[in-house]
Amino acid sequence: EPSIYCIKWVEFNHSKCGIITQSSNGPCPLLAIVNVLLLRGKLALPEGCQVISAEQLLEYLADLLISLTPDSQNSLPDFQHNMNDAIAILPKLQTGLDVNVKFTGVKDFEYTPECIIFDLLNISLYHGWLVDPQLEDTVLAVNGLSYNQLVDAIITNRSSEDSTKLSESLIAQQFLEESASQLTYHGLCELNTVMKEGQLAVFFRNNHFSTVYKQGANLYLLVTDQGFLHQLDVVWETLENIEGDTVFVDHQLNPVQPDAEAGAGGGSPDQDHLLAMSLQKEDEAQRDKDREWQNFKEKHLGNTEGLTDSELAARLQEAENAAAEEERQEGESGGGHGQAQGQAIGPRSNKDKKCVIL
Repeated sequence: EPSIYCIKWVEFNHSKCGIITQSSNGPCPLLAIVNVLLLRGKLALPEGCQVISAEQLLEYLADLLISLTPDSQNSLPDFQHNMNDAIAILPKLQTGLDVNVKFTGVKDFEYTPECIIFDLLNISLYHGWLVDPQLEDTVLAVNGLSYNQLVDAIITNRSSEDSTKLSESLIAQQFLEESASQLTYHGLCELNTVMKEGQLAVFFRNNHFSTVYKQGANLYLLVTDQGFLHQLDVVWETLENIEGDTVFVDHQLNPVQPDAEAGAGGGSPDQDHLLAMSLQKEDEAQRDKDREWQNFKEKHLGNTEGLTDSELAARLQEAENAAAEEERQEGESGGGHGQAQGQAIGPRSNKDKKCVIL
């Protein structure tokens, strides 16, 4: 059931700690918040506990909120008001929160009532979708707006007769398209600068909430995919680029190779990740093949620019005939082995042109 979560026991700060895993993709800020509290030791699960319901997690959070006391900056009435608001918002944590990023800083979000929970629990909420201040035109176009405001401005100014507004609309749209992963290198650098060593927080990206950790000047995301439930050495994954290339690491932050045969433990591997690795290998093999083809063309076909398909095919046939004759002569004279039979060199076939959508 989607409201029942499996627990994975990992090592953190020299002690065993249960973390909540997720069986399907979704926003679920509940898990990110609870996992921060579990790793901090603010919450604890019964030893040996294997599953837990969303209702139980929400009860734990409600009990924790009720046990809090106001600090010196909050008056008691304000604190109690915030507490009531936070408890009323708790059920939303299962499905998603209304979060609207601003592109000016990793802690900058449009304030909504949902933010109260993070404040009360003393959990920082971060994102990495920032405009590089060196891109002055983009800074002017975005102009301190939130994501929702920027989308509205783009739509409004797209048909404006004011050339400046039209230009800003196009620049802003280009920024959103080029940073569609919702993470920029400037944002990644700022996140690393703002987070303190050893800090645990919640990271928002692509409508997903993750537990983020900084250690040794590096950033890591907690691996909560249920596919890794029985791979106890897979605990974190690196957050060091915007392309999504990650390295899985253990509790000591040493790189580990995920087990492709995870069925033995009763779990299943992260199929998306394994498929991505497989596609990457296929892509590298295809690039090698393309390079071979390019070398073959340069050696045997000369300059092929401007040739029609039929002319290129005729020249290719001549080259293959010449290569076959050369190989036959080498064979008769006991020379080299030539190219292995059946190992075709050439552009990718229609069979190679499959597109897999993850």
